[in-house]
Amino acid sequence: MTLSGSVESYFEKMSAESAAFRVSGVKAMANEINVKLTNASERPDEDIAKAAINAFKWDTAIPYDRIKVSVEKGKVTLHGEVNWRFQKDAAERSVCNLRGVRAVVNEITVKPKIKPEDIRAKIANALQRSAALDAKQITVEASGSKVILRGKVRSWAERVEAGKAAWAAPGVSEVQNEIEISL
Repeated sequence: MTLSGSVESYFEKMSAESAAFRVSGVKAMANEINVKLTNASERPDEDIAKAAINAFKWDTAIPYDRIKVSVEKGKVTLHGEVNWRFQKDAAERSVCNLRGVRAVVNEITVKPKIKPEDIRAKIANALQRSAALDAKQITVEASGSKVILRGKVRSWAERVEAGKAAWAAPGVSEVQNEIEISL
């Protein structure tokens, strides 16, 4: 599947991608949507960088003192180190809505503070609790802070849900989602 056309903000581009992945049977997609800012939406890179830092300060989920922002022609790149995946995701969400943003590259790394042997059990428990998933069809492997998910689910949304459950576990710095979609 290919998404094409133009939108007026990066947020609209990501919303279109998210909606397309919710369609049953979608396994892969090329997002070729072009962000064409209106004159009112144009903004100097320096202003975007300052707005990003301010957005981080207002979000209690983001350790703003550990994240650096660089902006070039409206493309925002995030750098730094956080303890949890949700902090990395929150930082990206905070900047994708800012006026003038054309693209976001999230290079924030997750450096957990938990024993690696606890990770697998926590993810397995989270999958068991998720009503949206058939946890019996998913296996979890953990090597240090890296997690590999394997198995089969019925939709892309279930695959994403399993990935979110893995990322939510404390100590996870990488998730390799190899879950297949069986129609």
